[in-house]
Amino acid sequence: MLSLLPPAVARRLWQLMAVGGVLATALYTFFSSSAVAPVSFVVLGVAVIAACFGGPRRWGAEPPAAWLLIGAAALFFLIGVLIRPTVTEQPMPWPLLADVASFSGYMLLAVFISILLRKRESLDRHAVIDGLIVGLAGGLTSTVLLAMPAAAVPGRPALLSIIQGTYPLLDVVVLLLVVNLTFTAKSWPVSLIALIAMMTLMLVGDAAYAIVGIDGQIYASPLLNVPFLLAYTALGVAALHPSVVEMSRAAKPPAQAWSWPRLVLLAPALAMPFVLLLTNHTRVESARVLIAGTGAVIVALLLFRATFAVQAQVAAQLRSEHQATHDPLTSLPNRVSMSAEIERLVTIAETENHDRVWVYMLDLDGFKWVNDSWGHDTGDQLVIEVGRRLRAAVPKSIPVARVGGDEFLLAFIGEKGEALRLVDDIRGCFARPFPVRDTEVVITSSIGISHAEGDPARAAVTAEALMRDADTAMYRAKDEGPGRSTIFDTSMHAQVRERIELEVALRAALADDQLHVAYQPIVRLETGQPVGAEALVRWVHPERGPIPPMTFIPIAEDAGLIGSIGTWVRKEALRQLGVWRSEGVVGDDFYLSINVSPRQLSDPELPLIVSGEMLRYGVPPQCVALEMTESVMVDGSSVTSRVLFELRELGVKLLVDDFGTGFSALGYLRRFPVTGVKIDRSFVTGLGVNVEDDEIVRAVVAMSHALGLSVIAEGVETPLQREALYAVGVVNGQGWLWGAAVPAGEFAHRWRQTAIMPAPAAPAIAAGLSGRHRRPD
Repeated sequence: MLSLLPPAVARRLWQLMAVGGVLATALYTFFSSSAVAPVSFVVLGVAVIAACFGGPRRWGAEPPAAWLLIGAAALFFLIGVLIRPTVTEQPMPWPLLADVASFSGYMLLAVFISILLRKRESLDRHAVIDGLIVGLAGGLTSTVLLAMPAAAVPGRPALLSIIQGTYPLLDVVVLLLVVNLTFTAKSWPVSLIALIAMMTLMLVGDAAYAIVGIDGQIYASPLLNVPFLLAYTALGVAALHPSVVEMSRAAKPPAQAWSWPRLVLLAPALAMPFVLLLTNHTRVESARVLIAGTGAVIVALLLFRATFAVQAQVAAQLRSEHQATHDPLTSLPNRVSMSAEIERLVTIAETENHDRVWVYMLDLDGFKWVNDSWGHDTGDQLVIEVGRRLRAAVPKSIPVARVGGDEFLLAFIGEKGEALRLVDDIRGCFARPFPVRDTEVVITSSIGISHAEGDPARAAVTAEALMRDADTAMYRAKDEGPGRSTIFDTSMHAQVRERIELEVALRAALADDQLHVAYQPIVRLETGQPVGAEALVRWVHPERGPIPPMTFIPIAEDAGLIGSIGTWVRKEALRQLGVWRSEGVVGDDFYLSINVSPRQLSDPELPLIVSGEMLRYGVPPQCVALEMTESVMVDGSSVTSRVLFELRELGVKLLVDDFGTGFSALGYLRRFPVTGVKIDRSFVTGLGVNVEDDEIVRAVVAMSHALGLSVIAEGVETPLQREALYAVGVVNGQGWLWGAAVPAGEFAHRWRQTAIMPAPAAPAIAAGLSGRHRRPD
């Protein structure tokens, strides 16, 4: 029923319950001798029971079974309160029926709170001992002051008297369980406050009944039930308030074992046995024995708790030290710990035995693509598995550490031959695929190696230099290709400085407009006429002169500048094409091919951006081609795939650059909306000379034609290569045979010259049975 209410109304029900509960209590108090009192109690009780069954379910409180228990407990309490006036005057065992109902309610209430404690993971050892100490003190107080005097009342069954005196003890125990919930809460939600208020009011009500029971009465006045009506009201508020969902959520504050809230609870409990000795109730020997025994147990529990507190402090210190020196993901030593270990190795290395300290820096190749394709959770699992394999592959005397996201460090003392054998052991860890979640990942690592003699006098400096040099050698190994290893030499320092200087200069070049776009023609092999051009970025440094793209493009990728450079090139190329079209320099079918990086293709806004740029510069989509590498299709995420399809829907051509050098799988070409491929120059170079290259190109052309893809050959430098390409069916080519990439002004001039004086056509081609095209004899 509550689930059908609008959220705004449901959020106010707890206020209605609070007002209704107070009103019902007032009616019960002022009309205690009339029928209004039991009716108001029943109405309030039924409303609270309904709230316990419906409120937590409405807000999705967990676990739902626990709140059903508290509803059942409220029902038993209501039955006990209602039948007590009637059964009290009956002979035994009828008076016990009310107690059976009430005790059942207490049991269900205790189970309910225990479930919440387990859900919040708050049943810790200190809390349990604290509960026992306070519970014993409360039980001792209840027994000495209430239960024992009640049991001594003449003319009443002792069992009934003891039961009446036990109620406050039950309230103390349950209240302690509720208070224990507060130890796992940084803030007290309304539902938790209401639950504590309920147990406090129940304690007051049961204490009042117990005090009356000392005089031999079980039931004296309806007014004794007023605290229970207010307790019912508090329970209804707890069940209906939206914060009820927080009751099962632990949010432990950083409290110490001996925090002030706990000391406030423990101090009165520890003093209680001594306070009771000062009362008149200790004249009876049995009372003194009970106080002494309970006091001894409390002291023992306190000593037990102190021992646990010391052990917990030591354990916390050890955890803190471990966290400071170990990686949290793999539990391997971290950089701080490894630096100290390498320093120790440098100190103990014996130069007389030709031993040296060897340091290995590992970086996982392609780890970024694992994260981008399968998510960071998969990347973390891969790192954990790599750490396990490395630790299992090398002797325990060789330290293994994780010092970065996908970087590992090893250190070893020995001769060069042993050091190189260790490299083979490390590589063996990557020989098998890594089972990660529901897939298998094949990955390699680049290894940088540094070494030095033992030097106890300069151990710290040497250790730092070894790690730095291994890192430098690792980057050199990555430049050479995946899965390589390189031993550091001093010339690498100059190369690192050169790389850093180039990165700084490249950032300045991007800001100071030192970059420019050059255009290389894409021509039709049959006529030699340009049908398009590729836009290529060029950098002329004011002091160093021209910087080759093969030098600064990798730096731009590592420095995260490739996206900015790619965006600038695309805008400038589209602007220039718009100018050429408006001035009549190029025809309506002339297109411009622009490179896009994987980072750009992972931007879901790219299709919208490209569409806006084409509209701004007046360039139709069919005059734009975007070139991507094969790795985009292999490692592309769902975002990249969606971007490619949206770009194709705009009408933009999509070309696979350097086709044949990577993962040239037919499935990728069919899965993605590519329109053409560009055969890599490495295959074009051997045409007419190498039979294998001829067959590879022929196969690529045949496959592309079967899929309806256009084919462009890159790196065409000689007429022989042009004729061989034309013979196997390649229509368009690009290369030095028709000129290098030139600035926009020079390209426009050459285009006009070519239009006036057409280049000689390739020799005529005759169709034959032996292939798609066959040169005449």
